[in-house]
Amino acid sequence: MKRLQNSRVNRAPVSLSKLNKISQRAAYQGKDTVFAVVGTITNDVRQVELSALNICALKFTEKARARIVAAGGNCYTFDQLALNRPNGENVVLLRGSRMREAKKHFGRAPGLPGSTTKPYVRAKGRKFEKARGRRASRGYRA
Repeated sequence: MKRLQNSRVNRAPVSLSKLNKISQRAAYQGKDTVFAVVGTITNDVRQVELSALNICALKFTEKARARIVAAGGNCYTFDQLALNRPNGENVVLLRGSRMREAKKHFGRAPGLPGSTTKPYVRAKGRKFEKARGRRASRGYRA
């Protein structure tokens, strides 16, 4: 319930390659396990072979859904999961990594004292946010 109320930023996507890797673990072998993800399931073209997975998620990309069904798996909604597994037996709750590139740019403005925020720059050369007025070693710092 808590994850359903998360903002979209905090409902990180999970790729098919991550799900496939988790399903290969010994704890889930031989069981009819359903992997529940409060977020989106995305395709991963790097994953060539896909095992039959039972996945419950808020949303599937078109390619991901097609690959899961083609591999012999099932795609469930949370309503279907509640009807099929009312007690939640053999249901594994997963979430995607919340660390992403955009979060490095959040926070106190770049250049202010004590800020570790990453600036948006078009290049990393000597003239871009490294010249006079930006660093004490380049004459002065404003």
